[in-house]
Amino acid sequence: MSQTHDDKEMGTSGDLPIQEDINMPQKGHPKGLYWLFFAEMWERFCYYGMRALLVLYLTKTLMVADKETFAIYGAYTALVYAVTVLGGKLADSLLGYRIAVIIGGFLMAIGEFMILGGNQFWLLLGMAVIISGNGYFKANISSIVGRLYPDGDPRRDSGFTIFYIGINLGAFLATTVVAEVGNRMGYEYGFGLAGIGMLVGAFVFIFGQKHYQGHGLPPNKEKLFKPVFGPLNRLHITIIATLAVIPLFYLLLSNGPVVGILLGITAAVMLFILLYEGFKGGKVLRDRMIILILLMFFNIVFWACFEQAGSSLTLFADRNVNRVVFGTEIGAATTQFFNPLYILIFGSIFSVMWIKLSKIGKNPNIPMKFGLGIVQLGLGYLVVWLVSSMGLVSEVYTMPLFTLVFLYMLHTTGELFLSPIGLSMVTKLAPKKMTGMVMGAWFLSIAGANYVAAILAQLTGAEHGGGAEATAQETLTQYVDIYTQMGLITVGIGLVLVILSKPLNKLMHGVT
Repeated sequence: MSQTHDDKEMGTSGDLPIQEDINMPQKGHPKGLYWLFFAEMWERFCYYGMRALLVLYLTKTLMVADKETFAIYGAYTALVYAVTVLGGKLADSLLGYRIAVIIGGFLMAIGEFMILGGNQFWLLLGMAVIISGNGYFKANISSIVGRLYPDGDPRRDSGFTIFYIGINLGAFLATTVVAEVGNRMGYEYGFGLAGIGMLVGAFVFIFGQKHYQGHGLPPNKEKLFKPVFGPLNRLHITIIATLAVIPLFYLLLSNGPVVGILLGITAAVMLFILLYEGFKGGKVLRDRMIILILLMFFNIVFWACFEQAGSSLTLFADRNVNRVVFGTEIGAATTQFFNPLYILIFGSIFSVMWIKLSKIGKNPNIPMKFGLGIVQLGLGYLVVWLVSSMGLVSEVYTMPLFTLVFLYMLHTTGELFLSPIGLSMVTKLAPKKMTGMVMGAWFLSIAGANYVAAILAQLTGAEHGGGAEATAQETLTQYVDIYTQMGLITVGIGLVLVILSKPLNKLMHGVT
């Protein structure tokens, strides 16, 4: 459940010079960091709370078939990542990060409340609004964090570590509090609570603005607020255009294959641009663009399998996992909390581990880390096969909860080998003039991965409408078979990357 940040140069138009005042103590962190920490925590509380309940709400309340459910889920999560590219561009060139974040926060809250309409129309419309809001919010709040620190400030990495904790604390609360409220009181109460959380996050961000040191303002305030069409200025037009595109997102959510086609076309264009710029820029840039594209492919492999958490793994937990803990059954959506919990436990340990390995010259290169991350992901799925092979399945065809405990642990350690490393790699491989575009390409690879994740999820039992027709034995057999295949294939792909890591690392020309 990671999130990127923008490492663009400081002092961009619209930002004021950094003030050496009480807001920026040299031995601590800027006060603005903590306001942004809580704003982002509540936003992730909203997003992951809704995501945790989505598949269960579709299959159990709206009685949507598995296949259609996964198609909707895949289109939604793909679009959520894809639109961040446009939201970041609008913030960079027109709105500034603050206005973008505020617009995004209120849109996401409105979207959550729309879902309370109680049928598929209101669900899809609410999701379309959330997609629009997330596009404005997700990357831009992180950009403000980066701008609180001058270039070369040793506190920056530590600051982002704190911010990353906020992200995963929000995800942890979402997959416990929101998920359990939805499980015990009704899914509509969970969605409503997620919306309230987003409102809290938006107001926290607004009230903390005096601590942002003048950063995140519009690059050209006069241009933004100057009337250009009658009384309408560019801000008004941007908001109207945002609202106008919501019906398009609604249609795309209802037509998953179209999303796949659009992602494919966009990916082809992006690959051409990266290769063109690489070959034009000489041997070093060419090689770096080639390795970047190759690692994007492996990034898609990882996230396509990892992102089963909110879809097929949640239904697996609902149908074939014994979720009784100390005499009380937890909700299927609540089992998603293992990932953010492990991130909170292991995140700092991994940060220290990489530093210590570097000091003794044993830090694996980036392709090696990617390969090892994918191997761990595959081993996580093989836990399901191991539990089944050991005869630990109950007479009612449920597996013990520790199956998911160990599966998510291996998925999370795999994530820590790959996700933060990949984000750092992008900013190092790309020339500064291309950083935004290359980061956009990285986001698109994650968007594509989420779309592929939906296709993989459909293999776990999509022929059973709403999960009602299949017996527990049938669903368990299907889950074990598919997860075993996914485990073996991803372990194999990871090992191939490990074997090829040395020659591939040469293409990076010193980037570590």
